[in-house]
Amino acid sequence: MAEKKKTTRTAKQKPAAKKKAAVKKTPAKQTRAAAGNKKITSRPKEANDFPIVGLGASAGGLEALETFFSHMPPDRGIGFVIIQHLSPKHKSIMGSLLSKNTRMKVLEIKDGMTVKPNQVYLNPPNKDVVIINGTLQLMDPVKTGGIKLPIDSFFRSMAEELGEKAICVILSGTATDGTMGLKAVKGEGGLAMVQDPDSAKYDGMPRSAIATGIVDFILPVEKIPAELVRYVQTPYIGPPKKVIGTDDQFVNYIQKIFALIRSTTGHDLSHYKQTTIRRRIERRMAIHQINKIADYVKYLQQAPPEVEILFKDMLIGVTNFFRDPEAFEVLKKQVLPALLKSKQPDALIRIWSVGCSTGEEAYSMAILFAEAMEMVQHNYNLQVFASDIDAQAVDHARLGVYPDSIAADVSQERLNKYFVKEDNTYKVKKRLRDMIVFAVQNVIKDPPFSKLDLVSCRNLLIYMDSKLQKKVLPLFHYTLNPDGILFLGTSESIGEFTDLFHPIDRKWKILKRKEFFVERAIDYPNMPFYPGSKFDDNDEKKAPVETDIQNVAEKVILENFSMPGVLVNEKYEIIHFMGKTDKYLEAPVGRASFNILSMAREGLRFKLGTALHNAVRQKKTSTHKALIIKFNGEFRTIDLTVRPLAELAVTPGYFLVMFDDKTPPEKPLEKRGKKVAMDEADPVIVSLERELASTKEHLQTTMEEMETSNEELKSTNEELQSVNEELQSTNEELETSKEELQSTNEELVTVNMELQSKVEELSQTNNDINNLLGSTEIGTIFLDTNL
Repeated sequence: MAEKKKTTRTAKQKPAAKKKAAVKKTPAKQTRAAAGNKKITSRPKEANDFPIVGLGASAGGLEALETFFSHMPPDRGIGFVIIQHLSPKHKSIMGSLLSKNTRMKVLEIKDGMTVKPNQVYLNPPNKDVVIINGTLQLMDPVKTGGIKLPIDSFFRSMAEELGEKAICVILSGTATDGTMGLKAVKGEGGLAMVQDPDSAKYDGMPRSAIATGIVDFILPVEKIPAELVRYVQTPYIGPPKKVIGTDDQFVNYIQKIFALIRSTTGHDLSHYKQTTIRRRIERRMAIHQINKIADYVKYLQQAPPEVEILFKDMLIGVTNFFRDPEAFEVLKKQVLPALLKSKQPDALIRIWSVGCSTGEEAYSMAILFAEAMEMVQHNYNLQVFASDIDAQAVDHARLGVYPDSIAADVSQERLNKYFVKEDNTYKVKKRLRDMIVFAVQNVIKDPPFSKLDLVSCRNLLIYMDSKLQKKVLPLFHYTLNPDGILFLGTSESIGEFTDLFHPIDRKWKILKRKEFFVERAIDYPNMPFYPGSKFDDNDEKKAPVETDIQNVAEKVILENFSMPGVLVNEKYEIIHFMGKTDKYLEAPVGRASFNILSMAREGLRFKLGTALHNAVRQKKTSTHKALIIKFNGEFRTIDLTVRPLAELAVTPGYFLVMFDDKTPPEKPLEKRGKKVAMDEADPVIVSLERELASTKEHLQTTMEEMETSNEELKSTNEELQSVNEELQSTNEELETSKEELQSTNEELVTVNMELQSKVEELSQTNNDINNLLGSTEIGTIFLDTNL
């Protein structure tokens, strides 16, 4: 939906429907590519017929895992895969330790092993694990940005492989491993659970995951198993049952849910694909243990916060930096150089990232253009507009702060060049951040950006029905410059709109705008979205405005304001003129239009749009004073007022726009008919001229001194920049060393806890033997092999 990017962005629905991963789309797909030379068995018959829980743990994880399995029933039909940060040189004894806390079989993963329910699988040291075709594959570990991310790697592969049956649990640990993988699981409709940081021995990993804002359960580790068991027994995960009702019942209740979302958030989801919406609703029902959609509708009515959560759940999508790296490479090497060379150096390049979610794609696009500019050896003014329907996601994007696990998607060279390392995060550098403008926007209802060179709308169209797609694609064509580029997701297409675009690269869905085409009507979003509206507005078919509304409007103006104005509807279309408005409005050039924004004179349009926007959204009078407009070559000062008729107990949906001319009348050159004698004025003028000349000389001297100071400051600034770059380079080296030490420390902590547990076990055994020998009162002599 938007714009999320969005996916909307509810994830892909069925794992079976996914394309084969021939591309390095995510680290999970990179592992598939890496496994290309391995013989991977075909999907086992029982694969994906049961949920699989991936447990990610690092420092302090042994205690959490022991608690988890001591509370987990052994016969619930779930497979468990544990991924830990292990020392590559130490043989793990985790299997023997966990076996004391569960009756399930605990196995160390062997390459190609099939996951079975009611069994626990442990990752071996010095190997990454992914799940492909229902089997666990071992891969050589890859350090990204100096850190290992085995949990992210497994979670991502699990999300792609299992979809809705993927469940990720993040337990005690430092740093941020697991966060990006958790987002992937949620994007595919899976469940995300995190240990309560207050109960974790090390809270780095839990807090990083919680910061995403998309975690389903945050619980003490001993309470996670019970919630997990309840969840897997729901129809969403368990054996299919017809619990949501008949199709007719579903349509009826879904409309009620749409109405609740619309009234709460102001967004209409009625033209997004029903299968996607349905699965997201079923997921929320499963979390709340609700089996009937009628009961869930009642719950939504009684718990307004759940409406917001459901809406946000529908927006969650899979997003990461440089998603589909090969597509970005094609764009960088084959498309952008030609686009840039068609522009003059220092020209403005305008990009729109639609459904930007948390900003990864927008920053990726900015980096790509920056690199392309280096390739053509010219500088351009790059402006990236990034929009999304989710305000919280946009706020995250504006911060430009991401977990250090983005190193799996961003090369070390790019990390060093465009990011600053801060603790366990990477922050976008200011020069990259300044290229991007983030905005909360509904691409369906809000006015689009215009005069664009490239529009990137990836994995948004797949969640729209055909009616919505037919509205959006012509809109993209309208916003693009001649020969502008449209960049879609790999699963998307332009459908019937081959007269609007032609493909540059069919595989990666990179298209160019056609300049000549059969004229199409464009449903142009010319007003902000207002609660209660529908995507298929039929305002054109409505009956003309009743005469009594016009009469009331005129009466209100005459009695209360006595100033010229117009009556407009919610689409900003003028319904009625009152008084002379030619000073403020003029007929537009070209096609006739009664849209007030297209008729507003110079200096008025922007403030008028803002006032209308506020009046429509807030249902209150909006005023702007002392606006300067140009009329007949003269500048005039006016006050602008936009007042909803609803304030006056008149039919809502109409607004009075009133103009009050505040320009003072011109004063005569004579003072009350008496001319000022030139001979009297001359001494005054001469004195003023001398004073002005003196002031100019003083100003010139001051400016020269300022220029000298400026040069000195510039020189000092360059020296400071040089020092700063050296310090930054040193800091990056220290950060890399810190990460390596931290990774080693985590491994040592894990080993230490295992050994400590073993020592306690041996101590207990030794005490038992001593007690046994002491109680028998039998003299015992122990001899070595040499007697």
